[in-house]
Amino acid sequence: MINWKNIKLDLIKFLKDEVEKAGLKKVTMGLSGGLDSAVVAILCKEAFGDNLNCVLMPSQFSSQSSTDHAIEVCEKFNIKYEIISIEPMVSGFIKNMDNDKLRIGNFSARMRMAVLYDVSSREKSLVVGTSNKSEILLGYGTIFGDIACAINPIGQIYKSDEFEFARLLGVPESILNKAPSADLWEGQSDEEELGHSYKEMDNLLKAMIDQKKSKEELINLGFEEEFINKIDYKVKSNAFKGKLPTIANIRWN
Repeated sequence: MINWKNIKLDLIKFLKDEVEKAGLKKVTMGLSGGLDSAVVAILCKEAFGDNLNCVLMPSQFSSQSSTDHAIEVCEKFNIKYEIISIEPMVSGFIKNMDNDKLRIGNFSARMRMAVLYDVSSREKSLVVGTSNKSEILLGYGTIFGDIACAINPIGQIYKSDEFEFARLLGVPESILNKAPSADLWEGQSDEEELGHSYKEMDNLLKAMIDQKKSKEELINLGFEEEFINKIDYKVKSNAFKGKLPTIANIRWN
């Protein structure tokens, strides 16, 4: 059993310590109406009170329910927020993206992060990330978009485990009960895009990454070889997203 109460205390301390190290008092984060950002917002509210700035950033492709659910979290936990639409930014460039959903989604994610860093500059605050461990390992995120942040309190929590933590924190049922979605276009679903449920993928990732099981051991545990190969490829091919830019070493002599 995971001791979520202790984890909550540890994460609140982590947030406070990291912001203090930076010589700041405030944090800024994007609130999407999804599970991850709701969890992070509640943790930040407990850590920083009114020194938390939440930003809702809908585009012309966002669902109204996402905004409604984000506001529901803010009202339940007395979190201050502002709404800044990225629609003008996306509209200004969309003609260059050939109606490619993936490109539009990635561009939207980067516009949201540009807004967050501008707000954080205005507020003299740190940007807090909301990517969970499953997304980070699978590369299910936009580099210099939703992955970008100064600190991340939930990057070691698997998505399928996070629901239990969210219930402890009091995340509204409207968010707990809906299908995970980055809301990058109408009807978009994380699990449909990835091809498997988070529970299936997390079970394999835990054995593959955390327990360092060999391929043979994973097959003996009941995982199909095709599934193992698919997830292993995703992890390896997207590892660059979690690293700082590689700088060449120069031999000056």
